[in-house]
Amino acid sequence: MARTLVPDAEKILDQAFPVLDKGFVRLVDYLGSDARIVQSARVSYGEGTKTFREDKGLIDYLLRHQHTSPFEQVSLTFHCKMPIFVARQWVRHRTAKLNEISGRYSVMKDEFYVPADEAIAFQSVDNKQGRSTEVVPLEVKAKVRELLEQGQRQSFIEYEALLEEGVARELARINLPLSLYTEWYWTMDLHNLFHFLALRLDAHAQLEIRKYAEVILDLTRAVAPVAVESFENHLLGGVRFNRQELEALRTLAADQAAAEAALGPDAGAKAKERFWAKLKDGKQL
Repeated sequence: MARTLVPDAEKILDQAFPVLDKGFVRLVDYLGSDARIVQSARVSYGEGTKTFREDKGLIDYLLRHQHTSPFEQVSLTFHCKMPIFVARQWVRHRTAKLNEISGRYSVMKDEFYVPADEAIAFQSVDNKQGRSTEVVPLEVKAKVRELLEQGQRQSFIEYEALLEEGVARELARINLPLSLYTEWYWTMDLHNLFHFLALRLDAHAQLEIRKYAEVILDLTRAVAPVAVESFENHLLGGVRFNRQELEALRTLAADQAAAEAALGPDAGAKAKERFWAKLKDGKQL
């Protein structure tokens, strides 16, 4: 079977989409598409691709019921450039294959991340790993940027001085800060990519890595738009309820007409049936 080409993905292949002040994400390759998902799902009983509507319904069913293996048939490779502190959060997603630039073999570039004014915030008092929404005075923001840039300049001057002394690159690099930019090629299948995106697009994720996740989501949409639409509906835009919360929802949904109206004008009979099944006994249809 010939490799499936997706026109929208082909248009953006190898284009650098900027992130932060000096970073980017490029889609450099992909294997599979929405069509591959439905083909792999139907292979067990030998039926090929049907109509677009049927294929879309199947993809939605697979994702809704967490049938993950068909989504693993699609993979995407990105070339990413990001600050090291972002990369160290990113690499926690161990289901990827990656190859990163090495400061042992290469002389690192004089490129550091300096946050824009709108990204500078105080520490949150009620979230140990988050930023406060308190307004930061302009003079404080200016001082933050000045101190960061000053430290970055000095560290790179010292790095170059060590290289000029003939010190091994693997030693000369060790005082460079986490704001230094690094690059890698990063490959992940669609199932695990959706897991990455669900976590890194969450409002509690660090702002800088969220910016990369936003771009990656758009590039992924070009490869598998139907799957991404289903992901946004069920995973990214959905939440899970515990038993007590479900009981509360059942009480609120006692007015059937009002509850179904709240589902929106596009909700068909099947969507309404699934909704009531979830409230009744927690089953997915």
